[in-house]
Amino acid sequence: MSILEVRDMAIHIREARPVDGVSFDIAAGECFTLLGESGCGKSMTALGLMRLLPAAAQVASGSVSFEGTDLLALPESGMRDIRGGGIGMIFQEPATSLNPVLTVGRQIGEALELHAGLRGAAARARAAELLDLVGIPDPLRRLDEFPFQLSGGLRQRVMIACALAGSPRLLIADEPTTALDVTIQAQVLDLLDELRRKQDMALLLITHDLGVVARMADRIGVMYAGQLVEEAPRAQFFTQPAHPYSVRLFAALPDAERRGGRLATIPGSVPAAEVRHAGCRFADRCSEVMPECRNAPPPWREIAGGQRVRCVLPGAAPAVAAGVGAGDTAAHAETRPLLSVRDLQVHFPIRRGLLQRAVGAVRAVDGMSLQLLPGRTLALVGESGCGKTTAGKAMLQLIRPTAGSVQLDGVELTTRSTHELRPLRAKMQMVFQDPFASLNPRLRIGDIIAEGMQALGTGGMGDSGGVGSDRDTAAKVGPLLEQVGLRADMVSRYPHEFSGGQRQRIAIARALAVHPQLLICDEPTSALDVSVQAQILNLLSDLQRELKLAYLFITHNIAVVDYLAHEVAVMYLGRVVEYGSADEVLRSPRHPYTKALLAAVPRVDGAKSEVPKLAGDMPSPAKPPSGCHFHPRCPLADAACRLSYPGETRFGATQVVRCFKA
Repeated sequence: MSILEVRDMAIHIREARPVDGVSFDIAAGECFTLLGESGCGKSMTALGLMRLLPAAAQVASGSVSFEGTDLLALPESGMRDIRGGGIGMIFQEPATSLNPVLTVGRQIGEALELHAGLRGAAARARAAELLDLVGIPDPLRRLDEFPFQLSGGLRQRVMIACALAGSPRLLIADEPTTALDVTIQAQVLDLLDELRRKQDMALLLITHDLGVVARMADRIGVMYAGQLVEEAPRAQFFTQPAHPYSVRLFAALPDAERRGGRLATIPGSVPAAEVRHAGCRFADRCSEVMPECRNAPPPWREIAGGQRVRCVLPGAAPAVAAGVGAGDTAAHAETRPLLSVRDLQVHFPIRRGLLQRAVGAVRAVDGMSLQLLPGRTLALVGESGCGKTTAGKAMLQLIRPTAGSVQLDGVELTTRSTHELRPLRAKMQMVFQDPFASLNPRLRIGDIIAEGMQALGTGGMGDSGGVGSDRDTAAKVGPLLEQVGLRADMVSRYPHEFSGGQRQRIAIARALAVHPQLLICDEPTSALDVSVQAQILNLLSDLQRELKLAYLFITHNIAVVDYLAHEVAVMYLGRVVEYGSADEVLRSPRHPYTKALLAAVPRVDGAKSEVPKLAGDMPSPAKPPSGCHFHPRCPLADAACRLSYPGETRFGATQVVRCFKA
């Protein structure tokens, strides 16, 4: 029996129709996944179900039935009882969904008070239990912290804890693992899977990660331009996707076999919501398009095994060839490092008492050393909270290091003042993890991108007096937007008018606008679906080949690391525990932590690793363990591991491991 029934739901925003006739059912205990590109209407569908649409939007037609109750007919007071209690939701961007002026404990406590009747010590104990459940270390301390004190991954886990506080019977998860590394992602997915099986909780999962879909989904709905174009059980979808759009999503996946080559991409972009369609909405981007595709909307076509597709092609769509190899993107001629980091430390004091005296320190980065050559890509991987983002910001001097050396093209950065660093800013740029928080909401995106060009005197934008006329801005910024898969006519829009994935592309365009030599990318593709991710990875590869750009690529996506990176550094609790070429680290990992990371990666083929999943949580950087920091979670640890931190052990020319058992 279905717990949720959606029939022909259409959402209108004036002339736009971001959702245009969507129908699906979800049974109790079932996981139904919505898959599709950014801007195709997935999140808007979820907001419509919860009646959380923006003021200008409305559900124009259709019905939504939850446990036999018509949600669209309920008064707002009735919906308040449903939200959180009957239906919980994990939003895509925790930075904009969590209240910045309330502590984590207070925000979880609100849900517990409203839906579970818990207050005081009982609510605090349950809140700590929920934080521990979603993998947040030192939960009692985190209850008293504010969202800005947490990393992106930790904020996402707080959002999941808030959603689970009301014990919902239907959980809507909008990209719930986007900001999470693979080990915590595995824990969260296991948690959601266990909850839905034990409590018979239905799960509507919105994601762009095909590995997560293979791990979680019972049924998949592929969404494009406001409509479902394919619906299928998991087994049929992964063995024989039927719609041309679905086939191309699989062809865009990065892997080691395509390293140095180009990924298959889908030309163009999702049509704007205000566009009216006479025929198939995918026709302009489909290589198998036929005349009848443009004349009338294609009907649903039933395929064996419960699979159906909205396409005139008989049977499954033809396979799509992968991109043609273009050779290694690395520049081998250079031997002098562009970026050299030695014994980098970033410690944040812990202050308490009336006089705010320092009683300890959070050792976010605790002795990191690495080198990056021009035209090379170094991937920095590790769990959320291990110090990856802090290290990247410290290298750019956005956070001043406590100790250590950072040299850019032979120039020491740590001893230079803010004024002295300004001429060097154009050489080094950063793509931040949260695109919404890093884009000025009061500026149009054309002005946001042009602002850096004007401030640093690049791109011909002048050196004073604002960012130029609208015509100048469009002329300079338009080609950059097209490079990252957006339309040039979007320059006059504001950040809130874009989806999460589109905002990430804007952030990448802004960083590229000043022609940097070094680009530090903090999860630059985490908010992107696989087709747009392929465009961005192709773009980054092309730019690296043409301009000898160096990338420090902070990510938790091992498939992207396998495709793009030349070297890999694995970070744990502020220190690099394994370093080497991508082939060495990913094919022959030596450190137990690296092996656990690779084992936690969800695979499209559904295969499971024999390596046991990582148990427990990463210790707090405020109280790192004695000896090897990994020993409390390591299955190989012995007394020696608890006494002293292991030194470097070399394997071959480049692989370095800090482990007594390597």
